[in-house]
Amino acid sequence: MEKKSCDTKTDLTQKLIPPVLYLILAVLLVNLLLYQYFNYVYPSYGQADVEHDSCQHGYFRLGTVKNCSPWLSCETLKREVRKLKRIGEGAVKRVFLSEWKENKVALSQLTVPELQEDFIHGLQMLKSLQSRHVVKLVGYCEEEFTVLTEYHPFGSLKNLNEILNLPKYKSFNTWHIRLLLAIDYVSILHYLHNSPLGTLVMCDSSDLDKVLSQYLLTSSFHVIVNDLDALPLVDKNAGRLIKCGHRELQGDFVAPEQLWPRGNEMAFEDSLMPPYDEMTDIWKIPDVSNFILGDVDGSDLVRFHLFDIHGACKRSPAERPSAQTVLDTYKKVLESLVRETVMPRTRDML
Repeated sequence: MEKKSCDTKTDLTQKLIPPVLYLILAVLLVNLLLYQYFNYVYPSYGQADVEHDSCQHGYFRLGTVKNCSPWLSCETLKREVRKLKRIGEGAVKRVFLSEWKENKVALSQLTVPELQEDFIHGLQMLKSLQSRHVVKLVGYCEEEFTVLTEYHPFGSLKNLNEILNLPKYKSFNTWHIRLLLAIDYVSILHYLHNSPLGTLVMCDSSDLDKVLSQYLLTSSFHVIVNDLDALPLVDKNAGRLIKCGHRELQGDFVAPEQLWPRGNEMAFEDSLMPPYDEMTDIWKIPDVSNFILGDVDGSDLVRFHLFDIHGACKRSPAERPSAQTVLDTYKKVLESLVRETVMPRTRDML
């Protein structure tokens, strides 16, 4: 009897071990495939940190150059930087594609003398906020109101659909890449709301086109912020809130608290307009992300998974989530959807 009992236990153990081993193997394969997946679809996802951190503050490096150089001075800009052609112009500055030691760079110059304060503010923000989220500063000349930054040939985020529809980049036109770009965008807002200078608000954001023009699309398919001319500081502990300019804002894109509260009952008066905080940036996240996600296979499924967090972004300011909460949700959705994509392949392999 004892022998028969032992034999039964042995048979049971032998029957249970293979499923357990298969389960362990499946988990290992899923994690391996996820690792390979992220390295394949977004090979440079962590490299931006390395690029900026490898040089101390006040220094930069471009391209494949290993050595760091100090930010270029007025004298060096005049002597070594050559303008090639104008590539853009806004209310504050004009931008030229230029060349420095065989490197393509973007040279920005003030267009309207009355906006000197905005230009200098943008330069100070650029100097203080250098990180993987911000365009790389190469040099500046404050006396001449000139700034030199790294050049990104894809241009602003407005060009996203045009770039991804090019035959050369169609393999990148997927919901995976687009969601990662949206994660980049929300990561920038989180960085600005928790910056070394305090809580900063993206004020140049009265409509979708204006928001998209503030960001650049890099050749490695990252989003970085480029225009920092309008970044007022919120300090709730000191009771310091902000207003984006001194003119009346209108339309559905801006947050409700940015609209004149008295409607047609009274003409707009800046001194009576209530101030607000960084939650105006949160309100705009769903609209910007909707553009980034585009109309590709799987993008509607991503929108479905983001429905609740996007709904929360449209609540009253006190009820809106922080940029950190939105960012965490985006990352969880990405991980969940990738696992759903990888698991069927794992089952096939087993």
